[in-house]
Amino acid sequence: MKTLRQYIAEAQEKKIAIGHFNISNMEGVWAIVKAREVVSKEMGFEVPVIIGVSEGERDFFGTKEIASVVKSIRTSGAPVFLNADHTYSFERVKEAIDAGYDAVIFDGTELPFEENVKVAKQCVAYAKSKKPFFGDKVIVESELGYIGKSSKVLEEVPEGASISDESLVKPEQAKEFVEMTGVDMLAPAVGNIHGMFAKGKDPALNIVRVAEVSKATGGAPLVLHGASGNTDADVRSAIQAGVAVVHVNTELRVAFRNTLAETLTANPKEVAPYKYLAPARLAMQKVVEEKLRVFSTLAK
Repeated sequence: MKTLRQYIAEAQEKKIAIGHFNISNMEGVWAIVKAREVVSKEMGFEVPVIIGVSEGERDFFGTKEIASVVKSIRTSGAPVFLNADHTYSFERVKEAIDAGYDAVIFDGTELPFEENVKVAKQCVAYAKSKKPFFGDKVIVESELGYIGKSSKVLEEVPEGASISDESLVKPEQAKEFVEMTGVDMLAPAVGNIHGMFAKGKDPALNIVRVAEVSKATGGAPLVLHGASGNTDADVRSAIQAGVAVVHVNTELRVAFRNTLAETLTANPKEVAPYKYLAPARLAMQKVVEEKLRVFSTLAK
């Protein structure tokens, strides 16, 4: 089986993207795994996926526990990888690397540029000395530019989020950051935001800026965070411009919560968790299937 690094390189070459989906519980894990199986059969090739867990999600599920779950799933040959999403300190990045994660994200977007660079470099140095579950060095990603912090339903753009043209990540800044830190992937602010709007679609992504950042960083794999709420057309254009990994979280949370609420309301006396959780899991699975079809159908 190919490594995550190899899958990312392949995605860049084919102008497709790998889907990254966050989870908080086993229902989320199985929704992603089963969706991957469905879409792989449709496509005629093994579609890789990344399971993401932020600091809060790791604290709920268990940092080592989710690593063991993913390792177990991968023994079947399924290309399912694990990423420590949104990690705000070197100590917690180290914790995830030591637990055997395939990739980690150091999020220093609220730090001064120099401090962001310093900690990111520290994370890269430590990652180079370790190996994840599957025979390749841990991938280190960093964010540049603030796009909000919470995956939730929004009424307005998060305060301070970089969505105006003048506040987006500048190509020369991205180039400097990648060169100074040695990170494997970069998640730039290109008009994207965490969460999704309660009404309507998210603001349009700046595809021109995506392409400019990709060129400035020498074609380093770019990651699109906050893709919940963006149009399929926007996401496809971002992939064509240099995005290799796309993150989705809020849409899964909304599907799970809404379906669970409907099921409990319709069956107020049901007490068997596997019965009232099954429809919620399936709702998440359908979202993942739809996203994987969008991310995986650009190969020629």
